[in-house]
Amino acid sequence: MRVHDLPRSALELAALVRRRTLSAVDVVRHHLEVISEKNPDLGAFVELREDRALHEAERIDERIARGGDLPPFLGLPTGIKDHEHLRGCFTRAGSRALRWVYSPVDGFMARVCRRAGFVLCGKLATSELTILPFIETELHPPARNPFSRAHYAGGSSGGSAAAVASGMLPIAPGSDGAGSIRIPAACCGLWGMKASRGALPNPYRAFDRPLLSSIGPLAHSVRDAAALMDVLAGERKFMSACEETPRRGLRVRLLLETPLAEVDDEHARAARAIAQRLESFGHHVDEGEPLDGGVDDFVPLMARMVANVPVVPFTERWLEPTTRWLRTRGKRVSQRAAMQCKEDLEKRVLAWFGDADLWITPTMPTAIPLVGSFRDLDGEGIFRAAAPLGAFTAAFNVSGQPALNVPAARSRAGLPIGVQLVGRRGEDRLLLSLAAMIEEDSREEASRVASL
Repeated sequence: MRVHDLPRSALELAALVRRRTLSAVDVVRHHLEVISEKNPDLGAFVELREDRALHEAERIDERIARGGDLPPFLGLPTGIKDHEHLRGCFTRAGSRALRWVYSPVDGFMARVCRRAGFVLCGKLATSELTILPFIETELHPPARNPFSRAHYAGGSSGGSAAAVASGMLPIAPGSDGAGSIRIPAACCGLWGMKASRGALPNPYRAFDRPLLSSIGPLAHSVRDAAALMDVLAGERKFMSACEETPRRGLRVRLLLETPLAEVDDEHARAARAIAQRLESFGHHVDEGEPLDGGVDDFVPLMARMVANVPVVPFTERWLEPTTRWLRTRGKRVSQRAAMQCKEDLEKRVLAWFGDADLWITPTMPTAIPLVGSFRDLDGEGIFRAAAPLGAFTAAFNVSGQPALNVPAARSRAGLPIGVQLVGRRGEDRLLLSLAAMIEEDSREEASRVASL
């Protein structure tokens, strides 16, 4: 098999490496060549470790030749988001204030990925301290969309999404505190999931006391995403859900409005199309009312979390305007007040969710912003202008419910459009089984159309 004919599925590619149809060295070298070709335009990687990656791939080929029990993603390249530690690399979190931070050790994500057999090729771009849903920092170039360089790749896991969507990587982990996996997945046409609170480890507890954040996958297929979730969980509890058929007659509600933004017609149509598909599977769909609330309801909680991030005092002046604004606000919010804010919001979201088994929303209410859209605004202005991008995502970090992005459609301009599925807390497997059905149905429909 020629290395340039690689399958899109990370699981299929890993199977080829295990069978020695392809060598890990060839697979890693191919992806490094793609990175060299595309990264200057897209800005997905902010640091590369090419020689070490190839050396690790050589050792993996030797391990495969010896035989024995092999981990699921052995020999596949991936990257680590730049707020996580990777041995021998900087951990700058998109910030000039942290540009000197060098890590001699692996963090949680790097350790887990190594155990799964991944070859770690470097660090992936994030917005400063993972705050904003787009990546344009003073530290490095913006992360651009592989479908249109004029548009953002989303954020804060935008470097991860751009790398996977462009073919620089077959799959990547990310993190999500208010939509930071789902938004870039929607921007880049990928499956991306935030699990229920507690379903996956949370390595950010020191700064994220309300436990809003979740690690999770950015992938080309539901099964790839679920397999990476098993790796992150340290046990097999998600992948098998993709083979299950959920019970019929689920109570599904469709949400097409938000007080934060006017929903674009193309995004609303994509959500309706997913709702109609679920109806065809035998589920009951009704349109629901929007969740009341605005940006200011969430700001105290977000600001306190940003203020919790340790920054050396003399480097504070190098933080970007939005980060400084949030830290100033957050220092005036006690930890107790932030936790009370979170509890109040959580009760409100869960009461609104009601007796539904599932809600369907657009992942983003509007089209992907153009690069440079926020440059002329001050710190508060940037935050308030960008906040509507998370209008449909942030609430479910507060409530701790599972939510995933379905790559559902393309706009007239050729950009991806995502649709969000949200389940009850703890119903991650149901969400994955529904997503797998949607994916298979879409594949069969595409095959029928191609045969006409």
